[in-house]
Amino acid sequence: MTYRNSREGTARGRPRDGALDQRITAVVLEVLAESGYEGVSFEEVARRCQTSKASLYRRWGSKREMVIAAVKAGPARRGAGEPIDTGSLRGDVLSLCRRLDQTMRAADSQTAMLLLQAGLEDPDLCEDIENAVGPTGARLPRQVIDAAIARGELPDGADPFAFEEVVGAALLLRRVNGLAVDEEYLSALVDTVVIPALRASAGRAPLPAGIFSGHPARTARKTAARETAAPDAKENA
Repeated sequence: MTYRNSREGTARGRPRDGALDQRITAVVLEVLAESGYEGVSFEEVARRCQTSKASLYRRWGSKREMVIAAVKAGPARRGAGEPIDTGSLRGDVLSLCRRLDQTMRAADSQTAMLLLQAGLEDPDLCEDIENAVGPTGARLPRQVIDAAIARGELPDGADPFAFEEVVGAALLLRRVNGLAVDEEYLSALVDTVVIPALRASAGRAPLPAGIFSGHPARTARKTAARETAAPDAKENA
């Protein structure tokens, strides 16, 4: 016996409206760029799309699901789900850098910045995007590290901190400031900064989580503010 996912389509016998799906995706990204993650709501998206909230709820059970779908269909659509396995650490890291740069170029700078901010405030959002889209280039997947250790390219205990703290921040800053990100730049970043730092990370005391890791450390002040706002935030999650 097979079971139908109730969110795969609308009512029985009615095909999903592809044009509406595209319109919703565009509006979600538009609101993200204007108001950030907190500004996205079913009410606002429905109003701009001139559709009902019920149409949105038939597709997604939460705001987070709706945003992830928009990111997957928009900025992260190219290369989504494709594994990173070039046969070398350098090749894998370069591929991840290219993928992240491509994702950032598919979104305007403001959207990229606001998504990063949302991820810092809600680490689970980063985790869900990574799981839904596949390797985005924001993180260094564990399997890439393990493969490099098995090939003898990294020592046991190598930590992804250098990649997850530096690469996304560097690419985002260059994009915001209108600076080129070409193969020459990516090669220099990988060869002189990322790989040497990955090799040097083994044997050190546990490193903090990188800013693009999905679980960066928060200051006590931000943590307290988040906990205070938690009851109200649940309504918009």
